[in-house]
Amino acid sequence: MAEAVAVQIDQARWRPRITHDRSPVDLVAAEKAATEMLAALGLPIDSEDMFETPLRLVQAYAEMLTPPEFDSTTFTNSAGYDELVLVSDIPVHSLCEHHLLPFTGVAHVGYLPGSRILGLSKFARTVEFFARRAQTQERLTMEIAEHLAERLEPRGVGVVIEAEHTCMSLRGARAAGARTVTASLQGRLRDDPKTRAEFLSLTRDRGGVR
Repeated sequence: MAEAVAVQIDQARWRPRITHDRSPVDLVAAEKAATEMLAALGLPIDSEDMFETPLRLVQAYAEMLTPPEFDSTTFTNSAGYDELVLVSDIPVHSLCEHHLLPFTGVAHVGYLPGSRILGLSKFARTVEFFARRAQTQERLTMEIAEHLAERLEPRGVGVVIEAEHTCMSLRGARAAGARTVTASLQGRLRDDPKTRAEFLSLTRDRGGVR
């Protein structure tokens, strides 16, 4: 699991608060730095139209880089459900750590339950939690899978993310429409050929890995 993540567990209710340990945000210093950067780039920040742009810029980045805390609710698998659970097309919005430009797409997250199951809304919360920071798609995919593996102790877990990176579509190669697909598989979803094929087939039907 990502080293910055702290899990405070309420053993009685199995509702750990998922939090992110980070330095405090200094909007005043950030606005000053943004003003200097935009001025150095030749933009008319003293104009009426752009006068508040540095503040808006840092507020936008602060929002995109601040993971929301949430309760990771799990339940006893009292029914003994042992088939694949897949939550597909979870929206992904993150920032490439190399250029701080957005990459957006969808995540498909699946697992083979063990003794506990996860509240379905928490899959989207987990994706958002790890996406709200400067990221690479590869690391984001692994962090989600590792967190779920540690939290649920399932028999297997798989994460597929497909996304378009504006650092590649708006600059450099300008390869608009190109999508990057990454996958992280653990347990039976990695080691059992039939289970792996089932998971990848379902994500392929959603437009995932080929």
